[in-house]
Amino acid sequence: MVSMMNKEIHELSALELSSFFKSRTTSPLEVSKIILKRIRDSHENLNAFCFLNEDDVLSQAKRSESRWIKNKPKSLIDGVPVSIKDLIHVEGWPTFHGSKAVDINQKWDIDAPSVTNLRNSGAIILGKTNTPEFGHKGVTENLLNGITSNPWNTKMNAGGSSGGAGSALASGLGPLAIGTDGGGSCRKPANYCGVIGMKPSQGRVASWPSSYLWPLSSAGPMARCVSDTAYLLDIISQNDIRDPETFNTNLNTFSQIDNTVQGLKIAFSLSLAESQPRTEVCDIIENNLNIFRKIGVRLVNICPQIKNPMKTYRVLLDSAWIYIAHQFNEQQKENFDPTFAAAVERGKKLTALDLRIAFGERKKFMRVFSEFFSKYDLLILPTNPTTAYPHGTREPIPENNDNWNTTVCFTAPFNITGNPAISIPCGFSKSGLPVGLQIIGNYGCDNTVLNLARAFEKETGFVNQLAPDKFYLSEGRN
Repeated sequence: MVSMMNKEIHELSALELSSFFKSRTTSPLEVSKIILKRIRDSHENLNAFCFLNEDDVLSQAKRSESRWIKNKPKSLIDGVPVSIKDLIHVEGWPTFHGSKAVDINQKWDIDAPSVTNLRNSGAIILGKTNTPEFGHKGVTENLLNGITSNPWNTKMNAGGSSGGAGSALASGLGPLAIGTDGGGSCRKPANYCGVIGMKPSQGRVASWPSSYLWPLSSAGPMARCVSDTAYLLDIISQNDIRDPETFNTNLNTFSQIDNTVQGLKIAFSLSLAESQPRTEVCDIIENNLNIFRKIGVRLVNICPQIKNPMKTYRVLLDSAWIYIAHQFNEQQKENFDPTFAAAVERGKKLTALDLRIAFGERKKFMRVFSEFFSKYDLLILPTNPTTAYPHGTREPIPENNDNWNTTVCFTAPFNITGNPAISIPCGFSKSGLPVGLQIIGNYGCDNTVLNLARAFEKETGFVNQLAPDKFYLSEGRN
């Protein structure tokens, strides 16, 4: 395997790969072959990918290589492999949504807007990453493709619902990934796997077919460094006429990624709506607060005063599940995962009044955060209350179907409100599992969120982290 800058090819960031393509030090075809081999070699232990078409990938790589030879790349990520979560449509490839109920015998003739934009940039559409059925739970497992494991400890889950993406990034199966985030589904796997996951401002990334989790969910960039994340966000957030709710600020986030953060007024808290993370998570985040002071921001220990929004969030979620279920016949519904079937049953009990009340409460939450961010530039919170937990458990502690205090308490509020939020690595637990912290900004201020994330990354060195190969590669697992 070729070694560059004391790194193997699979360890390079997307922008590092781009520089090597330009200098002819390596090629998109060579990179794709190496990444495909790693996917094969790790599949038994990780199960990060649920669909690959290697011939298609190599064909894309050859076309990209030709463009670089002619010095006519379409973008900086021309030839860089990008994985796509199996909730996002790719033309010619099946989109099963992790469900045995989906009929394979149909036309797969749609590229989602994010995929269209990636193709226009010359990026290589690498494959589909695993997800729980319709993204309905926070662990990546389904009856169709099985369980996805965490590269740092394969006995642990990779989070969800973009767990396949998080696992792939942390194990060197490509430097970029597109996930979706309807309650933390980019940020939670990023936290558990030691990578970066971002939920953009609602409406920044176009969606088609329309997300059944509207207005909670958005496609989002995932990577191993902030610069890659910002560049990927710029690529996928181009306007698309199929989604008229997309807003375009004409802001090139990547070009401003190193803007100064000195003087920003930053709120931080280890609690939100009376939720509290585990002690080891608190300790690691508190140990990083001096980093923020060092880079010149003003920290204020305060958080928005909100009540537990789980009831509102659950109504919005469960109305989505019943909406999905109505598209399937009774025979197909028999193939639903039992946990998804239970969510559908909850949805059946909702009334139109329940839904209107939930949308009214959503507006109230949005107002609280709008007023909060009129006083503070950003908010720092934990991403998750815990590190990754073992397979076979949906949450660290069962809480009567209310997983507010165990998994989504720090992420779901910003799906309700639409604010941009990112999870970035900030350390490891005593057992060697990654811990992330979350940066949240005012609606539309994705660039400010990324600026602080970049400044923190530069000071800490928590960048381009990969789990050791011995943990998951078939020839070297311990």
